[in-house]
Amino acid sequence: MTTTEPLSPISSTMLDAWVTESDVEREPSNLPDGWEMVIGLEVHAELATETKMFSPARNHFGGEPNTNVHPVCLGLPGTLPVVNAKAVELSIKLGLALNCTVQRCVFARKNYFYPDMPKDYQISQYDLPLNAEGWIEVPSGHRVRVERAHMEEDTGKSTHVGESGRIHDAGYSLVDYNRAGVPLLEIVSHPDIRGPEEARAYVAELQAILIATEVSDGKFEEGSLRVDANVSVRKAGTDELRTRCEIKNVNSLRSLGRAIQYEAQRHVDLYEAGDKPVQETRHWDEEGGRTRPGRSKEQAEDYRYFADPDLVPVDPSPEWIEEIRATLPVLPRERRIALRDLGAEPDAAGIAVERGLDELALGAMQAGADPARTMTHVVNNLAVDGAADLDAAKFAELVSMETGGDLTATQAKQILGEMVVSGKSASDLAAEHGFEAMDSSELETMLDAIIADHPDEWARFCDGEKKLQGMFTGQIMKATKGQADGKAIAQLLAKKSSS
Repeated sequence: MTTTEPLSPISSTMLDAWVTESDVEREPSNLPDGWEMVIGLEVHAELATETKMFSPARNHFGGEPNTNVHPVCLGLPGTLPVVNAKAVELSIKLGLALNCTVQRCVFARKNYFYPDMPKDYQISQYDLPLNAEGWIEVPSGHRVRVERAHMEEDTGKSTHVGESGRIHDAGYSLVDYNRAGVPLLEIVSHPDIRGPEEARAYVAELQAILIATEVSDGKFEEGSLRVDANVSVRKAGTDELRTRCEIKNVNSLRSLGRAIQYEAQRHVDLYEAGDKPVQETRHWDEEGGRTRPGRSKEQAEDYRYFADPDLVPVDPSPEWIEEIRATLPVLPRERRIALRDLGAEPDAAGIAVERGLDELALGAMQAGADPARTMTHVVNNLAVDGAADLDAAKFAELVSMETGGDLTATQAKQILGEMVVSGKSASDLAAEHGFEAMDSSELETMLDAIIADHPDEWARFCDGEKKLQGMFTGQIMKATKGQADGKAIAQLLAKKSSS
């Protein structure tokens, strides 16, 4: 649904409100005492459409240069853009997944000269984005506010042929317009992030949401996902926003963390030397482990935004928005909550969801398996291929046999590995191996024999030299070929030493 009624631009009061801090706990700063990082991220996600944003050219990665092109995305005279309806649908879907308000929006021309944008302007959105004011919750429970997620078109790709790959020492440059016009969502966070780990967690969560909703394939390696990091520092305990620098097009989570840490430390060094950073874009040098200057950072007015006269506003109807909402899958945050509601620890729940093992863990706990022991196996013993195909009921049986004393922790771990490969039940595999829980009296008789062989060590253990517990446990494990229950050994040692 579209309309041409007058626009109501975002007020300066709203913009000021967007940069206020949220009241959340922060990760410890990796900077010298008295300093903290202030980080905002701009994540660019290419949409999973068949065609480009405003033309019927194919949206496909890896084609021969300049083959997925059309007069519209080449900016030829007399051509007119037409909005890709699927791109709008996917953009709304992500906005809903990010808890944004989906609203009437306007396409704008962002004017600058780049050789990889044939029109010399980019169609984007400015003061009236499609999605506004949402949030993302990372596995730790910390929320980062999303300022906007707006539609735009991607640029082409320039290859500078020279030793460094940078334009300043290139002998010549090549331009590939296959990417020009590809549908893009730019997801802009508030400056709510305080360190590299939070930044990585935020981008990882966003990537998981993009993939779960099938809005984007989220591939860093193919450029489907790219991150710009706006970094500044300030004195801890203040709310000032100092000069920021934008690190462009970081293409992995590891690089993102390294780039942020380097840039923040560079700012601190400048301030402590009596200098200060200048606002600019910078590029991450992976090999050198540092950022390098790019160009002076433009302000919004330098881009001379104005509403694109060839495109009418997009005004999604409430009915269409609700239809799209109904297609949302269960998102990573909701999957973590489901595990936590059954007793899983937050960190373990996050790992289970990240590995795609949450349905297995959920099914096992719903079948009566102990939550703590279930998640221990998920985190420590199921980081293997095929684990997600394990039958939840069989997994629950294994956990119950272990917590019920029919299997030791060592036996359970061994059987679990075999279950993933064979698909057999825990009881069948235990029978095949002849695994039986050791009788407590048998274990005590064995310990008495070991004490008799090591009287001095036992006396020291009873006097409080608790590090010797490992020696006695090891002796029993050796005698039982690893089949004794470590918990039962610990309880027996405690009982005998106290008496």
